[in-house]
Amino acid sequence: MPFSLHQGDALSVLSDLPDDCVDSVITDPPYNSGGRTAKERTSRSAKQKYTSADAQHTLPDFTGENMDQRSYGFWLTQIMTEAHRLTKTGGTALLFTDWRQLPVTTDAIQAAGWLWRGVLAWHKPQARPQKGRFTQNCEFVVWASKGAIDGFRNPVYLPGMYSASQPSGSARRHITQKPVEVMRELVKICPDGGTVLDFCAGSGSTGVAALLEGRDFIGVEKTEQYAAVAADRLTETIRETLAQDDLVLTA
Repeated sequence: MPFSLHQGDALSVLSDLPDDCVDSVITDPPYNSGGRTAKERTSRSAKQKYTSADAQHTLPDFTGENMDQRSYGFWLTQIMTEAHRLTKTGGTALLFTDWRQLPVTTDAIQAAGWLWRGVLAWHKPQARPQKGRFTQNCEFVVWASKGAIDGFRNPVYLPGMYSASQPSGSARRHITQKPVEVMRELVKICPDGGTVLDFCAGSGSTGVAALLEGRDFIGVEKTEQYAAVAADRLTETIRETLAQDDLVLTA
């Protein structure tokens, strides 16, 4: 199978994986943000932070959203140090974050041994305008490498900004789900045929994108309900991909 999915704590799972087994780490860790005050950030659940009260559907909550900034920085440094061990020399890491946690994210990724390369922007066209203020319509992706990057190994030219709305309605399977069209572009930083790791896999969008783009995938998700959703989506993607290949071969 071109993917493996583990349900459990990310640090525990990653500690059992061998050195140099992935080409890229692409993940959307819990931001531990989403509030005007420290109390709002640490006393509310992910569901309370990131879904509106009038949402037309219910989604499972997830843990890991109640750390203060110092604790979040410590946790992120720990897990990115482990991810650094798993990544081949010249490999890359991409971490989603928001404007509040951008500084601590760039600190943690460097403390973990990565070479910080820059910040990408994900623009959300449907963000709500704010009277008298700038619209908060961007999230960010901090990216880094494990040492020097060999451009000849993966000769791609990738943009630094992506624009797409978060999935809605029945397509939204996770509270903080990212658009597959954005993830398909991001996984191209991984060489064709390489392996992408997402240790906060959520509903599996990174894995779906990796499989669609011809990469293998290792996912870890702590929340049991979301791990089940991810398993279904990844399996369905494999079925669709095989069906498309069969049609091409027949033609």
